[in-house]
Parts: sequence; C-alpha cells; structure tokens
Amino acid sequence: MVKTAIGTGKFKLEKPRLAEAGLEQPVHPLFADSGSFHENLLVREAAVEERNTERSVAERILWQHVTFTDCRLDRLELTDCRFENCDLSNIRLDEAVLHRVEFHSCKLVGADLSGAVLRNVLFEDCQADYVSFRFGSFKQVKFSGSSLNHADLYRSELSKTVFEDVQLDKAQLSGTRLSGIDLSSCEFHHLGVEMEDLKGCIIAPAQAILFTRIFGLVVKE
Repeated sequence: MVKTAIGTGKFKLEKPRLAEAGLEQPVHPLFADSGSFHENLLVREAAVEERNTERSVAERILWQHVTFTDCRLDRLELTDCRFENCDLSNIRLDEAVLHRVEFHSCKLVGADLSGAVLRNVLFEDCQADYVSFRFGSFKQVKFSGSSLNHADLYRSELSKTVFEDVQLDKAQLSGTRLSGIDLSSCEFHHLGVEMEDLKGCIIAPAQAILFTRIFGLVVKE
C-alpha cells in the first residue's frame, strides 16, 4: 500500500488507506452491539438508525450518502474511513478516536465529539454548525471551506491544526491556546475567546479591529 498525503503547509495530512482491491457491501447491521467490529466495507445510500453502543471499531470503510439518526456511538474508533455526502447531524461520538478520516460535503450539525481524539482528519466543504469538540485533542487536522458557526472547542488542544476559509462566528474557543493557529482566512463577527488564548494567533488586519471591539478596547485616533 502506497502512503499518500495532503500537503497543508508545515505538515502532511495522511489520507485514509482504503482497500485497493475494492470494498465489500455490508451484510450484517452496523453497530448493532457494543464492541462490534467492521472493516473493508462500502456503505452506500444507507440509514443507520437508533444505535446506542460503545467501543465499536470501523476500519477501511467508504461511506457514501449515509444518514445517521438517533445514534450514540461512544468511544467509537474510526480508522482509514472516508465519508462522502453523509448526514451525521446530532450524532453522539463522545471520546471517539479518529485516525486518517476524511469528511467531504457532510453535515455534522449539532454532532457531539466531546473528548474526541483526532489525528490526520480532514473536514472539507462540511456544514458543522453547533458541533462540539470540547476537551478534544487535535493533531494534523484540517478544516477547509466549512461552516463551524457556534462550534464548541472549549479547552481543546490544537496541534498542527488548519482553519482554511472557515466560518467561525460565535464559536467557543475559551481555554484553547491558539498560538500558531492561522485564523486569517476565517469569517466571524464574534468569538468566545479569552485574551490570553490569542497569544501567537495569526489573524488578518480587519480581524484585529474586530478583537478590539470584542474585548471592549477603545482605539484613540
């Protein structure tokens, strides 16, 4: 298997390692029981409904046009997975572990990934307003062309994390150190953030003016 990667400036984002010989269609229900294991699957035009499990594992799965409804999959482990045009709105993935996972044109509105660990994860053209990543751990993660308005990243750890053309209005970032994080291409009118969190953060000149208003500063001309 040839390792491929996406260049994102100072680091390379590893792509999912899907099966070269083609993926199999699922036979048994997905995540029917806690601790279930699924691998080498193509899941297309499917609905995963009313699941309440924990510690399930999914590896090398291509998800296309899949809708998750009333699902709580705590401590789910996703490795080498790609989601295309899927709806994961309001899914519960507390303390999930995601490694080499991509989301393309997906809906994650209100999804709860509190305490999740993300490594080599891409969110591209996704609608993820009100998503929760609080207390999350990010390393080599990229958000591109996506909406994260009202997102909750309270006290998250961001290492080698990229926000490129992302809507972040009213996102909660308090307690999250933003040193080295580039928000200059992001759009927002307000952020939940403390002044000390912004030390070393990269912003655009217009955003600097916005932060003076957020913190109640007065610029004397």
